[in-house]
Amino acid sequence: MFTFLRLIRIMFVSFRYGLDELVISGIRHPWTERLLVVMRLGRKLHAPRGERLRLALETLGPIFVKFGQVLSTRRDLIPADIADELARLQDRVPPFPSEVAIASIRKELGRHPDELFASFEREPVASASIAQVHCAVLKDGRDVAVKVLRPNMAPVIDKDLRLLRAAATLIERISADGRRLKPREVVAEFDKYLHDELDLLREAANCSQLRRNFAPDGPRGDLLIVPEVMWDYCSSSIFTMERMRGIPVNHAERLVEAGVDLKKLARDGVEICFTQMFADGFFHADMHPGNIYVSDDPRTLGRYIALDFGIVGSLSEFDKNYLAQNFLAFFRRDYRQVARLHIESGWVPPGTREEELEGAIRACCEPYFDRPLAEISLGQVLLRLFQTSRRFHVEIQPQLVLLQKTLLNVEGLGRELDPSLDLWKTAKPYLERWMHERVGWAALRNNLRRESQQWAQMLPELPRLVHHQLARPDRSADTLAELQRLRAAQQQTNRLMAVIAGVLAVGVAVALWAVAR
Repeated sequence: MFTFLRLIRIMFVSFRYGLDELVISGIRHPWTERLLVVMRLGRKLHAPRGERLRLALETLGPIFVKFGQVLSTRRDLIPADIADELARLQDRVPPFPSEVAIASIRKELGRHPDELFASFEREPVASASIAQVHCAVLKDGRDVAVKVLRPNMAPVIDKDLRLLRAAATLIERISADGRRLKPREVVAEFDKYLHDELDLLREAANCSQLRRNFAPDGPRGDLLIVPEVMWDYCSSSIFTMERMRGIPVNHAERLVEAGVDLKKLARDGVEICFTQMFADGFFHADMHPGNIYVSDDPRTLGRYIALDFGIVGSLSEFDKNYLAQNFLAFFRRDYRQVARLHIESGWVPPGTREEELEGAIRACCEPYFDRPLAEISLGQVLLRLFQTSRRFHVEIQPQLVLLQKTLLNVEGLGRELDPSLDLWKTAKPYLERWMHERVGWAALRNNLRRESQQWAQMLPELPRLVHHQLARPDRSADTLAELQRLRAAQQQTNRLMAVIAGVLAVGVAVALWAVAR
């Protein structure tokens, strides 16, 4: 019953905001125009299509808002005007009662919050579609933030996901554009992200890994602050971490008043982004202004603060090498190298002509290089590359989609802080230094040092293994004799099959002759 009523509401909201028109307009049929005229009767659809889609998703509730946020990252699949509008979606969800949060904490951690903490604030400081956050103080005096998952989220999410899958299947069947946009793949990707966010232990582990990569006492500690995880107060539905205080990164006036150097802040953001991607292969993939703060504490003034670790990206060694070489080839305008890298990666069909792909990439990127460097968007170039690659049936990997989203976020934030930020100029020395460390003598030395730990175990065994191999009796004559016997048996079998085939052929011929008489 719930599913039926939910479906009716979705259909009503879709009709109200003209989403049916968006679907039908993608159908190439002579009757489409007439059908659209009939369906517009009584409705005024003057707002742009992206705005109508955003308003519809906000009306349908938090799960659809979350879906729109994920959809906005797939700029390789959807038009730019829709992606820009969906990027404006924010979780505007009223908090659930504090009694429910307290009951959840008691169930998961085994004790009432008043027993676990020295103090626990009943009113949440933040509320989103998946969880809300309460401030508390541990008994040792440390300030913490307690993230509590909304109750009974999984059943509601699963029901809405079933409807989204059905809608995606329908769109693919009736619309050519729908098939091109691969809505079922997008829903599957959303399903994965959403269920990852429902496991707060996974988010806590992501936070812990990122903090280890930017350890306060390490060489990168002056770039990014990551809260400490309080593992004794965590479960799959509860995530307790060190409380962070700062200024949202998009509040430029407040940052200037606090004495933060905005140009340095913009450059630090680029360095943090590329360090996560290429040095660690593990990066925060949800770096919108709501999740990034800047410290106004005099001791750590101007350092970035990372929050919300539900979505992270990972890059393999192959991915890192591929991306770094692609970026450097772009910097040098070596489009043949870019095409070669695409083919060697295996993401382009083997029969793709290298010069044809090179020409497409040149047409995609050359217009950008005619502009001043400060006006070139690295994220947009990557986006255009993805879109061009679709012509050659390139399968865009999920981790690269997250990387593209992160680059666009970082570049947008950086240029909001410093409009003259040149991401290319800032990133190129870092990538060249990183590649030198990967392929030069320094890389060889580091690899030898890393592998030597394994050699220390294998080298003592080497003489014994060599002696064992040399002392084994020579079986080559026996093996050769066995192969000759097998060959003779195979030849005999072939002769027998030939005789049988001949007899059958004669029998068929006689039968046909008899029938013909």
